[in-house]
Amino acid sequence: MSKADRNSGVPSTLTTIPLADPHARPADPSIGDLIKDATTQVSTLVRAEVELARAEITRDVKKGLTGSIFFIAALVVLFYSTFFFFFFLAELLDTWIWRWVAFLIVFAVMVMVTAVLALLGFLKVRRIRGPQQTIESVKEARSAFTPGHDKAADGAHKSITSAGTPPADPSGW
Repeated sequence: MSKADRNSGVPSTLTTIPLADPHARPADPSIGDLIKDATTQVSTLVRAEVELARAEITRDVKKGLTGSIFFIAALVVLFYSTFFFFFFLAELLDTWIWRWVAFLIVFAVMVMVTAVLALLGFLKVRRIRGPQQTIESVKEARSAFTPGHDKAADGAHKSITSAGTPPADPSGW
């Protein structure tokens, strides 16, 4: 340290502070630098958009879950109130027929309604076939990424066009 530095406490020269901004871009950046900057910025933008979407979806899911609690509570109350409705129905039938027959009729009606609803549910579930379009799309994507895919497609295209019929558009348009 010099004598002047000791008096003021501040060194006259600072060798550790750079005189130029190390993050500053060159005056004439190359194409490679521009592409690198653009891809970095696009990547950052996409990550920020994904994070924003994730935050919004999380917020909406939380609102939906708290709202669905009220629907679940309403369904539970409705479910337990059906007992009183069927009991009322049996008591109403009791005014015209024996009590045990009235309860037996209500029980038989409940079993029949249960059987019909179970049959309708079974018929609906039996129609489920799975994500057929997604499976086909994944198979097409997998075959597109296999080596030599373009050569096989060119050979198939030439054989089809030599037959005189135009090739079908795989997109369905």
